Amino acid sequence: MNKAQLLELIQKNLGGEVTKRATGEALEAVLSAIAKGVKKDGSVQLIGFGTFKVAKRAARTGRNPKTGASMKIKASKSVRFVASSALKASL
Repeated sequence: MNKAQLLELIQKNLGGEVTKRATGEALEAVLSAIAKGVKKDGSVQLIGFGTFKVAKRAARTGRNPKTGASMKIKASKSVRFVASSALKASL
């Protein structure tokens, strides 16, 4: 499912009373709030859905697949999602 399909589904669930533009703005607001929350607090927990949290990767040595030469990979951060037990059960 892509973003356009998600917007259509949300609009349909709301009964079609909300415009596509308003639905898009609401979705953007939610996604923005999740991103800001993860950046500020390190995690965002949505009960019954799951948790978005920051995962840290240590610096490491890797290999260039073309040449086979060793290279250093810097430490980095990424966002991980852990599904709740309710979401897992619904699958």
